[in-house]
Amino acid sequence: MIVDLDDDVAIVTGAASGIGRAIAVRFAEAGADVVVADIDADGGADTVAQIEDTGGTGVFVDVDVSDGDDVGAMVEATSERFGGIDILVNNAGGSLAGDDNLHRIDESTWRTNIDVNLTGSFLCSKAVLPEMAAGGGGRMVHMSSVNALMGIGLTSYSSAKSGLFALSRTIATQYGRHGIRSNVICPGTIETENRRREMEASGGSDVRDEWLEQYALDRFGTPDDVADAALYLASDMSSFVTGTELLVDGGLTTGLDHSLEQAIYGVDEVPE
Repeated sequence: MIVDLDDDVAIVTGAASGIGRAIAVRFAEAGADVVVADIDADGGADTVAQIEDTGGTGVFVDVDVSDGDDVGAMVEATSERFGGIDILVNNAGGSLAGDDNLHRIDESTWRTNIDVNLTGSFLCSKAVLPEMAAGGGGRMVHMSSVNALMGIGLTSYSSAKSGLFALSRTIATQYGRHGIRSNVICPGTIETENRRREMEASGGSDVRDEWLEQYALDRFGTPDDVADAALYLASDMSSFVTGTELLVDGGLTTGLDHSLEQAIYGVDEVPE
């Protein structure tokens, strides 16, 4: 089935690299005009160039999603340029500022991670609602994580990603009658450049092998795996899907033997 996003306008946050870039390019290939929203201007320019190489239309907008004024300016600029907003992908985020086990993080670390991973999605979702309602509807896709479903580690990141479930379901129930759908993607380990560096810093090939053993499909995911899922949720193929979570995790959540937590997160350490 050919997925058609012709005449759609999509905002993809965190689109300067990794999963966000793959989603932005995939949407453009399907016909959407794409706003590449990020704080990384160089990476954003590279994403726009990749979009243009496919014959698509991409525009970079410099935005800190945790800043309401920045988000408002992004939405206004998008509406002025393209005449409306049909799709929002809340992808910006990640484990930031030394996130760790509960007894090893401070309040600043907690707040920074919540601001980017949860508050940013709240601000972007709220800002696009009037545009989507005025246009007869829209689709929101929020990027969570398997960390929201399992007690793996990264206290503040995992808490924020879990909060996206409630945010998305609330949007789905409150605005479905205005034609607005809202869903969540929960990726497992996606082999981006950042994730490769994280594995190397955590112990190299031994940790990578240990990590890989947790996956039923015996491989990590790729950004394109997540982009395919986002395209489904942003298209008419999922027209009767809202308020739910789609796992793109290679079978990780079917079972975990906990050796990964011991290897990565030091769960044997006694809090002091």
